[in-house]
Amino acid sequence: MGSFFETNAQSNISKDSLSKIAADSLIKGNEIDLLDIIQKVIRPHAPPRTDAGESRIGKFHTSVLPAAQYTLQTGFAAEIVANTAFYTSDRSDENISSFLTSINYTQKKQFFVPIEGSIWTKGNKANILTDWHYEKFPQSTYGLGGMTTVANQYTIDYNYVRLYQAYMKVISPDLYLGMGYDLDYYWNIQEVDPPTGVVTDFQKYGFSKKSVASGITLNFLYDTRRNSINPQPGYYANVVLRNNFTFLGSDQNWQSLLIDARKYIHFPEGSKNTLAFWTYDWFNITGKAPYLNLASTASDTYLNMGRGYIQGRFRGQNLIYGESEYRMNISRNRMFGAVVFLNAQSYTEPVSKQFQTVLPGYGLGIRVKLNKFSKTFIALDYGWGLHGSQGIFANLGEVF
Repeated sequence: MGSFFETNAQSNISKDSLSKIAADSLIKGNEIDLLDIIQKVIRPHAPPRTDAGESRIGKFHTSVLPAAQYTLQTGFAAEIVANTAFYTSDRSDENISSFLTSINYTQKKQFFVPIEGSIWTKGNKANILTDWHYEKFPQSTYGLGGMTTVANQYTIDYNYVRLYQAYMKVISPDLYLGMGYDLDYYWNIQEVDPPTGVVTDFQKYGFSKKSVASGITLNFLYDTRRNSINPQPGYYANVVLRNNFTFLGSDQNWQSLLIDARKYIHFPEGSKNTLAFWTYDWFNITGKAPYLNLASTASDTYLNMGRGYIQGRFRGQNLIYGESEYRMNISRNRMFGAVVFLNAQSYTEPVSKQFQTVLPGYGLGIRVKLNKFSKTFIALDYGWGLHGSQGIFANLGEVF
């Protein structure tokens, strides 16, 4: 998402006073966040921010900030980002619900507005998932498979609307089954600067100026996390079988399977540090998914997969992906943290249909707590990949 810069404000609070705030919190072990610091700058005499106590229903923990970032896929970008989290009951085992949205414009003339939400009904009886996007998004493409090189790069441009909606009902504690509807609508698709005298992989696969994928999903979810924004020890597994049909408006019939699984443990045992594992696997089971619907680097919901490489760097009809990240606190007040990560992605090749390459990425990053009640962090990472690929990767909330 973005790295955040504090706006200027007139205040009589000094740098020494800010240092004292942080120092006092360290001595007392109190938890503070960026909003505490901003409040002290803007309203130095305001009482400390406190949570809603035992009653949590109706309490919205909302953060709205201007942001700036530089990433491989966007160049410099400006955005306004908003995140809100809330509970639908006072039960101690209630999952936190959340919404995330932003308005983004980038140096590469990309404009996009995501709306992403996970709503838990009272008692975790049901989960409602929302993933809506609008994008005007010129980006690089490199062809299919894991053997493409930077020399294969050229730009594709398109307008895009994504409407994903799912409803899942509990069948036993933390286990859910449900259905959904997925629509991907691309138009004004253009190959802006394809190599001359060469038939691109997009053209070979089946280029068209419009692409529609419309289908019903069958959803399976197992989730023991209570806070998906900043997960603590627990498990997550999401399996989605998507069935696209021409009678629903899809260009053709095709079927895909998504497996998204994660595990979180405290390591060392008894500490607050977290060792996290993630696998994200996508398979085109039957038919032929459109080129822009194929699995690709950073093609997950929050565009986080494959740090170390630009979005869309690799693409294929099938994907196997794995990542591990170690998250640690670096201040007693838990405002600052750090991570190290290692990942690998592999795609089937267009001719052999086999997995023939493993494409690693690795890096490290810092975390700054934006909201101590929803446990929302600003994440800023630097990642490296093969053949000199490297760059900054930013997010609101943990990457997975």
